[in-house]
Amino acid sequence: MVVVDADGVVTALNPGAEDLLGISGRQSLGYRLDQLVPLLHPVVALAARAAATGQSYGQEVAFAPLNRADQTLEAACRVTPLRAEPARILVELFDTTQWRQFDREHTLINQRDASRRMIRQLAHEIRNPLGGLRGAAQLLERELPTAALRDYTRVIIGEADRLTALTDGLLGPARRPQPREVNIHELLERVVTLIANEPRGATEILRDYDPSLPPLHADPDQLIQALLNLARNALQATAGAGYVLFRTRALTNFLIGSRRHRLVASIEIEDDGPGVPPEIAASIFYPLVTGRPDGTGLGLPLSQDLVSRHGGLIEFQSRPGRTAFMVRLPIGAPAGDAA
Repeated sequence: MVVVDADGVVTALNPGAEDLLGISGRQSLGYRLDQLVPLLHPVVALAARAAATGQSYGQEVAFAPLNRADQTLEAACRVTPLRAEPARILVELFDTTQWRQFDREHTLINQRDASRRMIRQLAHEIRNPLGGLRGAAQLLERELPTAALRDYTRVIIGEADRLTALTDGLLGPARRPQPREVNIHELLERVVTLIANEPRGATEILRDYDPSLPPLHADPDQLIQALLNLARNALQATAGAGYVLFRTRALTNFLIGSRRHRLVASIEIEDDGPGVPPEIAASIFYPLVTGRPDGTGLGLPLSQDLVSRHGGLIEFQSRPGRTAFMVRLPIGAPAGDAA
């Protein structure tokens, strides 16, 4: 809660506001709210309106706390004239960032579950007739009198095998994860080595690792596959000019779905490409959805499935010039569970 005058000048604020805005109470007194936190100018305008009319108003705002300039918070704001002193306005800010994150994660989890069902149904529907098609082509090949005619059946068999391989990719790894203690940076270096050997033009590969990140209990092969899919997408997005950044961070008391975890590993793969096309952003983790003419639309749903097997989730933020896919993986037991 912040108290301002009709001009938006701060006269008081409580410890919750100090923490949310990243400012000190003593240092903020006498300054207009939008001088302290520039993106809060709509709140100052709202306070002036409340002082003029004597009415309460509300609005949603987004701002960067002064002590966390690289982080944008979303808040619901309500301004109310004080009864005893109508010229003074009470500004209440409710942090909605976690609520919105929960909504986004809930949507992603629903997408993942729907994607998994769609993928399995589609793969089985394709595989069943493919087996019969291939078998019939093999029988036909034995009856054909010339090599030229048998070339056509070999094309049929080859295409059937290619489609079978595609459905195997849709189904993903058949085995359950075989977790062991792994160093996430060693896995990332494997991924870096793999994409560094692919055609990348002048694209620069950057690293920003948190060396304090503890080991994970995970299946290394499945995690490498999930991260490799994301890294290849990032590399292709740069079109041979730009950067791909691998970043790791430790997040505390972080919510994945409906479970809060004491410690979560955040593995981010960022690029400076054109970004995810807005028309597919809401459905990007569904199978066969892709923004590239040569894309299959299978990499992201498969990566999401592999990460979900480890209790994690993939999120993303995208705008032209910066796209980041964030892999969130829990470390240890969820908060509240027995150690």
